[in-house]
Amino acid sequence: MSTTVSSAGHDRQARLMALAADVRPELHRYCARLMGSVIDGEDVVQDTLLRALVALQDVDDPQDLPPLRPWLFRVAHNRAIDLLRGRSVRQADTLDDAAEIADVAQPDPLEALMRQEAVATAVSRFGALPILQRSVVVLKDVLDESLAEIAALLDLSIDAVKAHLARGRAGLRQINAQAAAAGDAAPPSEAVARYVRLFNQRDWAALRALLADDVRLSQSGHPLRVGREDVGLFFTIYAESPEVWLVPAWLEGQEVIAVFESRGEVRPSYVMWLEWVDGRIAFIRDYRYVRYVIADAEVALTQGAVR
Repeated sequence: MSTTVSSAGHDRQARLMALAADVRPELHRYCARLMGSVIDGEDVVQDTLLRALVALQDVDDPQDLPPLRPWLFRVAHNRAIDLLRGRSVRQADTLDDAAEIADVAQPDPLEALMRQEAVATAVSRFGALPILQRSVVVLKDVLDESLAEIAALLDLSIDAVKAHLARGRAGLRQINAQAAAAGDAAPPSEAVARYVRLFNQRDWAALRALLADDVRLSQSGHPLRVGREDVGLFFTIYAESPEVWLVPAWLEGQEVIAVFESRGEVRPSYVMWLEWVDGRIAFIRDYRYVRYVIADAEVALTQGAVR
């Protein structure tokens, strides 16, 4: 009996992970815009998958599993809303008369233009919209969900979805019109500049010397590494990739490190960021295995960065 349950548990976990590999980038596109941050969005995605694994442990019969894609979106949505409420973000959203918004496979040119604008809008700008408007615009214009699917996910009527969509689109146009062009990024901190310089020189011993005794390393999909010895293996892995090149950068107002897989690349493949305590590295977060995180992000290389 225990063997059957164990086998069923493994099957559930394998099924969830297989689906997650496909839906995870799409789930992140939603969560990032809902949170107004690609980094916070990935935190919600990881938390969602963890909660899903815990919830599925109580399901003995695979036939009792819900359709996983909409279920994951609902879990992620509810988690994001909880976090936003914790930040005292206003959720109130006035429902005016719903605009006549079509829901057809081939939208008219104006509809297509609004969708293009939403896709091209910087993730951080969505945070200026009320939460429900934000959710509906992302689901409809970025992820191309139907009005009926959105209504089911958000527990709204279709007319309410149309109203939120009309107001959200109008708000997003106004936000984009008022947004100032981004200027040059600030110079890097001395600590990050040193880390990047040592990395690009392949001075792994000097980098390991910067690690705190209780340093932690987080890489999505991999167990957390803790301690100087274990985290030091991080550099051993990168030592096998001689073309990787780092550049100090800024992302959503936070200092990060842009990772290029070769010096000839125009755009970084992913980013990592560090936390420092008393001049030592206390935490490394590496997005190597979730590169979709910066797909829609504005990563600004620092002034005078050497490529």
